Order: sequence, then C-alpha cells, then structure tokens
Amino acid sequence: MPDLCIVIQKQMSNILKIGDKAMKKIMMMAMMMAMAISAKAMSYSAAKHEALFLSDKMAYELNLTAAQFDDVYEINLDYLMSVNDYSDAYGKWWNRRNKDLKYVLTAYQYEKYMKLNYFYRPLSWEKGAWSFVVYNHYKNKNHFYKDNPKGYSSYKGGNNKKSDRFYADRNSHKQNGKRGNDRKANGNGSVSRNSSSNHHALAHNNNGSRSGGIVSSGRR
Repeated sequence: MPDLCIVIQKQMSNILKIGDKAMKKIMMMAMMMAMAISAKAMSYSAAKHEALFLSDKMAYELNLTAAQFDDVYEINLDYLMSVNDYSDAYGKWWNRRNKDLKYVLTAYQYEKYMKLNYFYRPLSWEKGAWSFVVYNHYKNKNHFYKDNPKGYSSYKGGNNKKSDRFYADRNSHKQNGKRGNDRKANGNGSVSRNSSSNHHALAHNNNGSRSGGIVSSGRR
C-alpha cells in the first residue's frame, strides 16, 4: 500500500509539471481524434447534390465552358465521396482534386479559384456535421445558373482512383491565353430549382433534411 501511494504521488507530480502549452497541445490532439472518429463519409446522393451546387457556382464565377463544367462536376463529386473523416478534407484527396482541376481550368481560372476560399477549401466540420462553406456566400440553395452537367445522372465517381493524369487529355478545351469573365452572384441567366426534387434529396441525417448548409453525419 505505501508503494502504491508513492506511485500515485509521482504520477500526480508529473501531471503538475505539464505546462499550459503542453496541455493545450494534448487537448488539441484529443479534439482532432474525436473529430476523426465522429466524421462520416457522405452518401452518394448527398455528395451528388453538394457537388452540383458547388460546381454550378464555380461554372458561373469562373466562366467555365460546358466541357469544363462536366469535368469540374466529376472532380468535385470524386472529392466529396472520398472524404471519410476530418483528416481527409484537406489531405490527399484534396490535393488530387486540385491537381485534376489544374488540368481542366485555364491558368487564369485556376488562379482565381485558389483565391476564392469557398471554392478552394469547400468543407469545414462544425457541431458534429460537415458544413459547406459555399453556402456562406450563396444563400439561396435552390438557385442555379446552369443546367445539369451531362454526367449528373450517370457518373458514379472513381476517376480520382485512376491515373493522376486522367484529365490531362481533356485540357484541349481550355481557352489558352484568354481570361474568363468575372461573374457576380446576382447575375442573370440563372435557373431556380425546387429543393424537393429527387436529385436534391439528402440522406445524411435521421430526417433526410439539410439546414443551413450543414449535413449531419448521423446516417450514411
């Protein structure tokens, strides 16, 4: 019993020696571990909807061609479907997304894309759910500027698991040497869609609904 008391005293002494900086580091590591455990991969239907909304806004602001819009939708869908936990959000699948986009966009478009954080870093983790940063800029979730890309109904994902030069042979449609027109969020030529349509349904939370751009990870 005396030996046990000595051991406990030594452990308590070691704990007390930990400074504020070390304690903060431990707490941060614990939080990161908790987020990684809590985060869930998006369902196909949820990723499909979010990829469409994000790609539509990128097509508008970056003035994408129809061919670029098709590619960008596929790239965004692949990225969202590959994010399984918090560490994936800005890990290798984010890097792969950027590499693929660099093949598809012109130099001017890519430079502008990197400056727009709601396109460049589209995901955040808030209150136990994925949050899509683009909704902070585009408030109307039923407002679209383009018709659906051609792969919306048929593409199931997976191009980012292929060669990292998959989109390299599709860059002939780039507008080399040309600068795309700047766009603003309140321009003309947009399309409004009812959020109750089948292709906008989400299956991320127990009620299958979305609120405030946040998708619950309670159900896949």
